[in-house]
Amino acid sequence: MPLPSLAVVGATGAVGTVMCDLLSSRRNVWGEIRVVASARSAGRKVQCRGEELTVQALTPEVFDGIDVAMFDVPDEISAEWAPVAVSRGAVAVDNSGAFRMDRDVPLVVPEINPEQIRNRPKGIIANANCTTLAMIVAVAPLHREYGLRELVLASYQAVSGAGQVGVDTLHDQLAKIAGDRVLGSRPGNVRQAVGDDLGPFPAPLALNVVPWAGSLKEAGWSSEELKMRNESRKILGLPDLKVSATCVRVPVVTGHSVAIHAVFGSEVDAEGAREALRNAPGVILVDDPAAGEFPMPIDAVGTDPSWVGRLRRSMDDPRALDLFVTGDNLRKGAALNTAQIAELLAAELANR
Repeated sequence: MPLPSLAVVGATGAVGTVMCDLLSSRRNVWGEIRVVASARSAGRKVQCRGEELTVQALTPEVFDGIDVAMFDVPDEISAEWAPVAVSRGAVAVDNSGAFRMDRDVPLVVPEINPEQIRNRPKGIIANANCTTLAMIVAVAPLHREYGLRELVLASYQAVSGAGQVGVDTLHDQLAKIAGDRVLGSRPGNVRQAVGDDLGPFPAPLALNVVPWAGSLKEAGWSSEELKMRNESRKILGLPDLKVSATCVRVPVVTGHSVAIHAVFGSEVDAEGAREALRNAPGVILVDDPAAGEFPMPIDAVGTDPSWVGRLRRSMDDPRALDLFVTGDNLRKGAALNTAQIAELLAAELANR
């Protein structure tokens, strides 16, 4: 039987580029691969699996003969085009937020709920938000061990979460402030040095942290904070899980981090929790404070696992753990999880 065919929609974007790298380095389960993007990118060449592929424009016909279509495009484009791909016979794996909370669309993390890929009445499978993904891969094995009741989260989100424009904005700001050692010691002088070039952020990021990511929602919560709550509940199958998140943008290029306070139904033990994480798929334990070894984005960038450390039992609650997680938001947080879901589908198709 021929290998299933794959379309990568949004192949020229930040995550699409990582996707093509992953398709070149992971076990090859695909026959034909089509790279697809907006009309203005059509005709460009993209390297994938050692082949030079020509980018095709996004049209209904581009999905003819395609088994699996991976989407890494803005929500509104996914909302319009994923159903088109399904109508042409493909299963859509969507990395946007368009379908995550749709009850007829499974939200899949292959290390946690791979069986959900079969439950796809709309022919669409959703990929979680990049901040949720870094955190949930580490929380799930602890939930299986101790029974999760509550999460209090603070994120430290990289600028690449806002796309290439976020990365360019940070580097431009760093260039403007380099060498001036007075900056940051008086009110207003960082804002003055950076000027109006804020890019997609509400304030300067150089020499600063901004306690805001996403768009404003009800009661002062941001969309990113609500995603962490709603998606954690859906992935873990815990509709009543208590979750409180504060999302913060930090001057890091790639790698989202999360400080986690997790409360469980039973008493926890730090060594037992370490053991559960050591054996968990998609997790690497980096937890030796005496040697200065912590999970940090500068080390996790370009790697697949969630890096976990600073694991300790809460001093005031024997049922609570505190830990710190970091992961590459373009890989596991986006492209890799999408690729893993697609590989599960490829295996299902091959067994038909």
